[in-house]
Amino acid sequence: MKQLVKISLLVFLGLGLWAFNRADQLFDLAKNLDIYASVIKELNQFYVDPIDPTKVVTNSIDGMLDQLDPYTVFYPEEDLDEFTTLTTGKYEGIGIRASWVDKNYYVTYVDESSPALNAGLQIGDQILSINGNPITDESDPGLLIKGPKDSKLVAQIKRGDASLSLTINRSTVQIKNVGYAGIIRPGIGYIELEEFNQSATKEMKAALVQLKKEGMKKLILDLRNNPGGLLTQAVDICNLFLDKETSIVSTKGKLKEWNATYKALNPSWDTSMPLLVLINQNSASAAEIVAGVLQDYDRATIVGQRSFGKGLVQVTRELPYRTKIKITTAKYYIPSGRCIQAIDYSGNKDTTKQEFKTRNGRKVNAGGGIEPDVIVGRPQATSLIQQLVRERIFFQYARLFKLKHPSIALAANFNLTEKEFEEFIEWVKASKFKYESPLEKQMRDVLKETQKDPLYANLTATLEKIKPEWDSSVAKEINANKKVILALLEQEIVHHYYLKKGINEWSFKNDPNLLKGLELITSLK
Repeated sequence: MKQLVKISLLVFLGLGLWAFNRADQLFDLAKNLDIYASVIKELNQFYVDPIDPTKVVTNSIDGMLDQLDPYTVFYPEEDLDEFTTLTTGKYEGIGIRASWVDKNYYVTYVDESSPALNAGLQIGDQILSINGNPITDESDPGLLIKGPKDSKLVAQIKRGDASLSLTINRSTVQIKNVGYAGIIRPGIGYIELEEFNQSATKEMKAALVQLKKEGMKKLILDLRNNPGGLLTQAVDICNLFLDKETSIVSTKGKLKEWNATYKALNPSWDTSMPLLVLINQNSASAAEIVAGVLQDYDRATIVGQRSFGKGLVQVTRELPYRTKIKITTAKYYIPSGRCIQAIDYSGNKDTTKQEFKTRNGRKVNAGGGIEPDVIVGRPQATSLIQQLVRERIFFQYARLFKLKHPSIALAANFNLTEKEFEEFIEWVKASKFKYESPLEKQMRDVLKETQKDPLYANLTATLEKIKPEWDSSVAKEINANKKVILALLEQEIVHHYYLKKGINEWSFKNDPNLLKGLELITSLK
């Protein structure tokens, strides 16, 4: 009896302590909300200049959420279009991406079934104005391009020396999940899955059915650079290759209502076809679920580089005045029991090492993303290559290349000649591009220091004498990184002529990860 009383007392004290802490927390919350509202009122009444309440509050909310993780996001009413696009893959516009390049606004991507392409807009076109509004540093070109379905957009563009006026009818643009699907070797199908929006599974299944009709016996699923999306779509895509009722992923959060296990709800499409999945450091979230689940069930061979490591689940909550907040509510766990989250935002990292195994008993690592079964190194992004990409050098040269060459070989067969690559080097040397290697910077700093003190006169003379060895030469640096630079340049040129589909077709003979995948899948049974 005494033992029972003791247990009851402990339970009572525990519940009491929880209630006390909960009340304490609610009081602190109410107090701070009161303080916050008072600060806004005082600023509004007494600050020397007028304040914008919406801007002040939105900035403060963003600042608060910045203390948590990058995936907990507030959407004010004016940003709901962005939220809708993320979840549905649909938006109203003309189907392009454009960017500032060397102080001009250029089309950098055109969707293959877009109103823009139908109207004649091309990658590399410079947009001068939209509906009579000049494109300047102070304008918002993205806002000018957007508009309701069936409205007209008149774009003044410059293509080389020619000025053109194009009228484009805005429409609802569907962002495709399946970027490419085709037979790339006899019996070997290839599907590039780029997104996980609401139509991902539908598109994926349609591609699988078509490829099987065309003679597919084995499949390469490319999830590289896929940032993820809807958890339910990841579950359904896993279901295509796993039996009904198979556990796919579990979620665990603060509230019991967020704890759930998602199972395959439908009959599978195929549970035995040899399957290989490509991932890289930009494969995240839902893409990692698919790769990790298929790895845990030994259903696929995973090839490439370790994935991004996002194992957090977000739920969208409605807020007043047509605003929303996307909140991280749980972590997800794949069938082996591992969570692939790489960064611990709470600061309470559990350093206990755990061992996880696949269904067939193979050891797999937890944390820090999905580690491939076969690792293929990625090309090293040297400081030179990073700067070439950052300054859009490949884009600028491809634009000029297309103006000079009206046509090129088919994407699958295109390669630059040695002479053409030398022409690229000469163009870079004559351009505004300036490059200083890390070694050169260090040597210049040392030389500057030696010149200050006569004691180091001999060293100064030595450094000057060997200057040709350390002084950056753009031509020398480009040739030292020729393999990677040539590949990036050829891809960009192909993109200008044949759009995204062209890059895929070029890659079937030039992509090291894909070539390794093809080598491996031929031996899978």
